[in-house]
Parts: sequence; C-alpha cells; structure tokens
Amino acid sequence: MKQYLLIAVMALAACSDSKQQPDDKKLPTSLVNNPRSAEGVDTVAAAMKPVMEFKDTLHNFGTIHENEVVAYEFAFSNTGKSPLIISSASGSCGCTVADYPKEPVLPGQAATMKVTFNSAGKQGHQEKTVTLQTNTLRSTHLLFIQAEVEKKK
Repeated sequence: MKQYLLIAVMALAACSDSKQQPDDKKLPTSLVNNPRSAEGVDTVAAAMKPVMEFKDTLHNFGTIHENEVVAYEFAFSNTGKSPLIISSASGSCGCTVADYPKEPVLPGQAATMKVTFNSAGKQGHQEKTVTLQTNTLRSTHLLFIQAEVEKKK
C-alpha cells in the first residue's frame, strides 16, 4: 500500500508545473476578458473587445496539380478598441497550415495570415478550413480554401 501511495505522490509531483511564465511574457487579463456570463453580456466590456474583420474568408486556388504547394494571404484588420490576440490557427488536416501574427494586432492595425495548402496525395475537389481562436467576442473564426487538384502527369 505504501508503494502505491508513493507512486501516486510522485506522479502528482511530476505533473505539477513548477515553471511559471516570466512576468514579462504574461498577457494582461484585460486582453482576454470574456464579457459573457450566466447573467448575460456586459455590454460595456463587449464594446471594448477587439473586432477581427477579414477582407475575404474564402480563397479558391482554381486548378492546381497534385504535389503542388500553394499559399494565400488573408488580409484582416482589428477594428475594435483593444489589442487582438490570435491564440491558435489550426487547419482541418495536415495539408493545410496557417502562419498567423504571434504579437497582438493593435486597434486600427492591419495584418495578414498566410495559409499554405500542400496537394500531395490529393485529387479532385478539395475544401479545407482553418479555425482561429482569438480574444474577440465571437472568439472562433473560420477561413476557407478550395482547389481542384489534377492528377500529376
């Protein structure tokens, strides 16, 4: 019994994260404040959130050949009143990769997000998505790409 207790204590100690992020790397809580709660929406806090506006959210690469790698830069801007933070951008499969700004996009600033599609092993009509997680009121945003992949000759 003592062995099991010792193993459990060691496992818990190993799982604890003793490394704290340095203070200069922590984001202020005001940047990640969620104005929604069980009581409703705090309209004052919601009005202060960043707003992510894209020029377009769909790009069609047209006809490409198998094994071709293509990329498109989605342009967006922060039309809100606080810095916009993109915490993640994940493609619907490993063939779709997004490169997004790691630093906050300030109010009034514009930026781009590069989405790369690798057509290796793909044929026919392809539709892929990129899911973004942000600190906007909506929090989740989707980008779409399409291509017609022809078999390599």
